Amino acid sequence: MAAHRKSSAQAYDPRTVKERIVETPLGEEMSKSFLEYAYSVIYARALPDARDGLKPVQRRIVYQMGEMNLTPDRPYMKSARVVGEVMGKLHPHGDSAIYEAMVRLAQPFAMRLPLVDGHGNFGSLDDGPAASRYTEARLGPAALGMNADIDEDTVDFTPNYDNKLKEPTVLPAAIPNLLVNGGSGIAVGMATNLATHNLCEVVNAAKYLMAHPDASLEQLMRYVPGPDWPTGGIILGRDGIREAYATGRGTLTTRAATHIEHVTARKQAIVVTELPYMVGPEKVIERISDGVKNRKLEGISGAFDLTDRHNGTRIVIEIKTGFDPNAVLVQLFKHTPLQDNFAMNNVALVGGRPHTMGLKEMLQVWIDHRRQVIRRRSEYRKKKAQERLHLVEGLLLALLDIDEVIQVIRTSDDADAAKTRLMAVFDLDEPQASYILDLRLRRLTRMNRIELEAERDDLKRKLEELERILSSNEELDRVVTGDMDAAVTKWGSPRRTVLLDADPDGTMTPVIAHGTDSADVSASALEAVKSAATISSAAADVEAAAAAAKRGEEGALAGALKIEDEPCVVMMSATGLIARSTPSAMDVFHARSVSDHRVPDDQITTIFATSTQATYGLITSAGRLVLAHVVNLPALPASDELSLAGGVNADELIGQTQSTDPIIGEHVVAAIAMSAASTADGDDSDNSDGAHTDALASLAIGTRNGVVKRWNREAPTTMDSWSVIDLKDGDEVVFAATANDEDRLVFVSSDSSLLTFDAKNVRPQGRTAGGMAGIKLADGARVLAFNVVPAGKVAWTYEEGENGLTSGSGAVVLTVAGDSEALPGTENGAAKVTPLEMYPTKGRATGGVRSQRFLKGQDSLILAWVGVYPLRASTDAGSPVELPKPDMRRDGSGTDLASPIAFIG
Repeated sequence: MAAHRKSSAQAYDPRTVKERIVETPLGEEMSKSFLEYAYSVIYARALPDARDGLKPVQRRIVYQMGEMNLTPDRPYMKSARVVGEVMGKLHPHGDSAIYEAMVRLAQPFAMRLPLVDGHGNFGSLDDGPAASRYTEARLGPAALGMNADIDEDTVDFTPNYDNKLKEPTVLPAAIPNLLVNGGSGIAVGMATNLATHNLCEVVNAAKYLMAHPDASLEQLMRYVPGPDWPTGGIILGRDGIREAYATGRGTLTTRAATHIEHVTARKQAIVVTELPYMVGPEKVIERISDGVKNRKLEGISGAFDLTDRHNGTRIVIEIKTGFDPNAVLVQLFKHTPLQDNFAMNNVALVGGRPHTMGLKEMLQVWIDHRRQVIRRRSEYRKKKAQERLHLVEGLLLALLDIDEVIQVIRTSDDADAAKTRLMAVFDLDEPQASYILDLRLRRLTRMNRIELEAERDDLKRKLEELERILSSNEELDRVVTGDMDAAVTKWGSPRRTVLLDADPDGTMTPVIAHGTDSADVSASALEAVKSAATISSAAADVEAAAAAAKRGEEGALAGALKIEDEPCVVMMSATGLIARSTPSAMDVFHARSVSDHRVPDDQITTIFATSTQATYGLITSAGRLVLAHVVNLPALPASDELSLAGGVNADELIGQTQSTDPIIGEHVVAAIAMSAASTADGDDSDNSDGAHTDALASLAIGTRNGVVKRWNREAPTTMDSWSVIDLKDGDEVVFAATANDEDRLVFVSSDSSLLTFDAKNVRPQGRTAGGMAGIKLADGARVLAFNVVPAGKVAWTYEEGENGLTSGSGAVVLTVAGDSEALPGTENGAAKVTPLEMYPTKGRATGGVRSQRFLKGQDSLILAWVGVYPLRASTDAGSPVELPKPDMRRDGSGTDLASPIAFIG
């Protein structure tokens, strides 16, 4: 035992081991080791292959999920199991790296065509995903194209890390994944940053390049005008895109999609619905908050992220009253990620070596790869068809004398002897003889022979087609383009990002790819052009103000963002659109001809003078007054048409108040000027008194049940909406207008009763009062029209010519009689226009006098209106409706109309 211990000690004695030290210069060893590390990072980790656009870990995930049969029509599987399969079989690295790669493949905001269909929390632009044990996944539809025909020897396979399995060196990639899904990565000494593109556009460009190998960059850019982000947005200018497509490197400017809307009756907001690529809502909110604190951003009262999975991206940036939203938006684009730059760096592996490529090179690499895939697939299918045809021909040969085949088999000692005798007797080779021996007896029927002959003919046709493909480059390309078209049909989608190109004069023009339906992008493109033009016009003033603020001029920036207090006119049409215009619009309104063609939106029902910093009130059918700022209304030019087509729907304003919830069926019936601008919302803007001269008068209100009230303008100081009349159940406001004591109030009911009396007969009341009896209605009757006629407009004056009345001025009453049982809008009716002066005044709460005599087939008034002559009427389509000349008989019958009246003003 001691001897054994002694020999062991001698065996491991360091003095008996001969040392061998190799001296290597430090620089040489560092260089060699670093190059090996760099090559490993570049080739096996950070850069995608230009053929399938995937990094090794991504390729292994997609391939292994296909091997696990996790197709889109199969149930989801736990992500942890997928990660374990990939790590154990193909990717011997950390599970966190594999899961992070799989998560990115599943994120719709990162990938234009997600390759993984994730179920669960796969993260957002601001938050990370849940752990792999909580989420599930399966392949996305587009991943079927990446794995297409991989089992037909279309790509090379290499041993995995332990030489026990095989993995593909590249996927067949039926979609141009490098361009469509892009990607980013940081290697050693180089990086890549590829933009996402639209599948339809890239395929069209590839097909054009196949047909025209010498195609120029400009020709290819007709099909691929620029990137197409998964999150949409706007790209400004294409100079950076051209540079990137030509050289592989370039920078482009991308901008969020925004619009301006009313979030309350008194507040406007910039609403962001699409963000630049890889910019999250929380990052935007944070930068806005910092900008407001640092006074880089002015005119913003709040910013809220209302993004959810049902409504998508929605960031609401509230604007202080009096500030120009477009000028504020210029500052937001400058100081927040709402406008961002994307640096394209098209680096990918070609033949195992990194290359910086332009658009044409990237397309050509994919085309060459697809040609190789289709060629190998055709060769594989040809080989399989030949093998099958060989077996079928052998079986058909044996079936010619099946009895002898059976006899040979029965008289043989064993299977090997039977095979040898079959080969000798029937002149078969070994595969054919083995196939016959393995045949089941049920295959030896007459019907089976017919099926075999049909299969033989089909195989011959297939072999001819495959031989034609393999022997002709044109036929090969036809198959390649056919597969491309099939990919577009399965996974293509319209462009999401709007591209704007700058014309020489500085205007922006939407760019639509050649061969793309312009209707897919026309609406969003036109909105983007309009927004860009508005922002561009405001940018110069904002830049000048910002420079002044840097020089220390206090309030320079805020002053440039504010809208000056100037005289203006507020108008509301019969369709409920409301807007502001210059004071000259009042002159245009009075000068318009009765016979001019009208559209529905320019039948003006309310018009009053005010100023941009003043407030106005919207009176609703529910008896509410909603306070709003004139400055927040769309500003329209005072054109000859005087159309409010660019206005905002007043009903949308009353449904967005902070004081009360919207009432079902509530709508705006009138707009009035207020005495002065209010600061009830807490804004620190300066407001000036720009009210109409009637703004200090009381407000006369008439209801459907004949109630009248004059509100004395008693109003709260801390509310933006309040009740101005206490309505009974079933009642609603018909109309409201300012009224002085000398003015005349007029009611017209459905049974043709008209009551007019002086406004002084109605005592002004507070806002909580319910009013008093106005007109006494018969059973079943209701008020159709109510209005206030100024004292100076009651008198009727006119001029007559040879053909009757040529001109007139003063208040008139329009009544249209018809059948109450007819569907609304289907009966023309009989109209009568009579000066209000023809109707006597009577006491309040009486029944009034008859305003129109009904003829046969008429039992009620279907329309009534009281206003200043001339009146203008039109159909629902905007065609003018000719009204009869004024009739001095207050009790006369009407004249039949040519069309039903829809709008009057």
